[in-house]
Amino acid sequence: MDFPPSAWQLWLLAAVLAGALEIALPGFVMLWFSVGALAASLSAALGLGIDFQLTSFTLVSLGLFAASRTLFKKAFMRTATQMKTGVEAMLGQEAVVTESLVEGHGGTVRINGELWTARSLAGPVAEGERVIVEQVEGLKLWVRRPSAALEVPLKKKEGR
Repeated sequence: MDFPPSAWQLWLLAAVLAGALEIALPGFVMLWFSVGALAASLSAALGLGIDFQLTSFTLVSLGLFAASRTLFKKAFMRTATQMKTGVEAMLGQEAVVTESLVEGHGGTVRINGELWTARSLAGPVAEGERVIVEQVEGLKLWVRRPSAALEVPLKKKEGR
């Protein structure tokens, strides 16, 4: 005599399958659906209706998923710094002058294997010298020698 599986057994099977998928897949996501299916299995074993079973599965799964993301982010990402990419990453980096930087015309520098048009903030710079990127303006870099101090022009007060 065959007995059809009851609802709690089906939910238990879903929990086991989700648990197996958690082991096979990266990302730590399926575990929460497995726990949600266990909660639905418990509600089915208590004789509660399918609406309550689906609601308990959904609320437990999504609640644990949201809570775990928040907790894991706080626990594992607390000391992480924002990674600089693209133009942001060039600021403060050292470049090599490949074409002399002359007043008014600029030249070319090599940074991270790429050639960029550059202008000097501290007078002419000869080919082969190392410079520091201070500012990026469109496709142009503003550079200075590492030993050169940044000069800040003082505004003249009117009336003196």
